[in-house]
Parts: sequence; structure tokens; C-alpha cells
Amino acid sequence: QVQLVESGGGSVQTGGSLRLSCAASGHTFGSDYMGWFRQAPGKEREGVAGIRSDGRITYYIDSVKGRFTISQDNAKRTLYLQMNSLKPEDTAMYYCAAEPRVRIGPGGTIVEMPNRARSWGQGTQVTVSS
Repeated sequence: QVQLVESGGGSVQTGGSLRLSCAASGHTFGSDYMGWFRQAPGKEREGVAGIRSDGRITYYIDSVKGRFTISQDNAKRTLYLQMNSLKPEDTAMYYCAAEPRVRIGPGGTIVEMPNRARSWGQGTQVTVSS
């Protein structure tokens, strides 16, 4: 059984940074896609960033491009999300996901990451104040 445990959330001011971590166990880490999702109050959960198992292909929704960076350390079985230049609209519960249902485009790029995945973590809250 896959277990995903997120950490690193917190409260920051606009322009601040946070680094989320997701420790995976019971899972062949590095064998499939991994992703970060978020859900703000009153909104549907959305895919924020994804990464292919070899780390060579990444995906970001437009609103976080240039500010967020997804990475993974296979030896530590850990997924990361570095979040810089945070904005109030980034406030949400952030979830780590194993095997998200990505949609693949030309060249193996990830063109979409719908709200579906094989396994989910419990979430970590990120709050950005203005």
C-alpha cells in the first residue's frame, strides 16, 4: 500500500517561499509520474506540477510557471515542490499524488494533469497573506 506524507506547509507573506516535501513508502518511487495538486476553499482540486519518473519531463499550470519547481530524490524517495514569489491566490491545501492521470502530448510532454491519481497524501496547508 502506497503511503504519501507531505510536510513543509505554513503561513508566509506575499513574495515569500516554501518548500513542500512528500515522503513515499510502499511504492516503487521513481517508476511512474508524481505530482502536486492543490485545493482552495470552494474550488475543485487542480494539478499544479507533475514530473516524469526520470525527472526529464515536468509540467506546471500556467499560474505557477516560473515560480514553482518540482523535483524528486529517488534515493530519499521524496518529492519536492519549491514555491517562490508566493501570492495570496496560492493559498490552498497541497496534496502529493502518485501516478497522476497525466495527458501526454508531443515529445512525451505533459499537457494536462487532471484531478485523478492512484494515491494521495493527507495534504499540507499553505497560506499566503497580503
